[in-house]
Amino acid sequence: MLLAIDVGNTNIKYALFDDTHIVASFRVRTDSSKTSDELGISLVNLVRSKGFAAVDIHDVIISSVVPDIMHALNNAINKFFGHKPLIIRPGIKTGIKLVKTNPNEVGSDRIVNGVAALNLYGGPVIVVDYGTATKYDLFAEDGTFESAVTSPGVMLSARALWEGTAKLPEVEIVNPGSIMCKNTITSLQAGIFYGKMGETEYIIDKLIEEYGHGPVRVVATGGISRIFQQETDRITHWEPDLTMYGLKYIYDKNK
Repeated sequence: MLLAIDVGNTNIKYALFDDTHIVASFRVRTDSSKTSDELGISLVNLVRSKGFAAVDIHDVIISSVVPDIMHALNNAINKFFGHKPLIIRPGIKTGIKLVKTNPNEVGSDRIVNGVAALNLYGGPVIVVDYGTATKYDLFAEDGTFESAVTSPGVMLSARALWEGTAKLPEVEIVNPGSIMCKNTITSLQAGIFYGKMGETEYIIDKLIEEYGHGPVRVVATGGISRIFQQETDRITHWEPDLTMYGLKYIYDKNK
């Protein structure tokens, strides 16, 4: 089996592939203070909890936007699984073409998502990733990375609101059903939900307008993406495991 690892600013996501299918997945909070032993023991136990063993894993691929954790994570994979992981970095074959961009400035997660979207749905395609940051990435049919737009993530914005005010409570991120709000809870939910929805639709429309080579598919991913995908016709596809499939495509391309 292949172990695919996506290290994000908030969570680390893992997926086990048996041939082309994900047979198990799990996520843990990103913690750069953990040692290689802590990471390795935790990962071995997570794999066992899904009914597999470390010896079942024949290779590992990693995408990371958190450099501080990579030394410990790399050592953990070597020590507990006996493999040198393939790490997404400049020089790895992906099929994505960067135009007038320093490859070191482009987050590996954006590249990986683009690979998955193009392979699963074809291009041109916009990937909307609702993570710690909300990312809107446009890829041409030939794999050219045409544009990358970044805004604060839903939870990041919401926490800034809660922590920066004395009387506003934390609320569940949901569609309150109406923008005609009568209380504090629905007022907050409407501002967070409709604010991000308005941003989503406007940025998608603007990207498609300025790109000028339609039609363009739009795929959403990320932990909170389903809430928005269900409420707009701008998003044509939803794939919560988009990054994991991208890692598998890249692994196959390089191995």
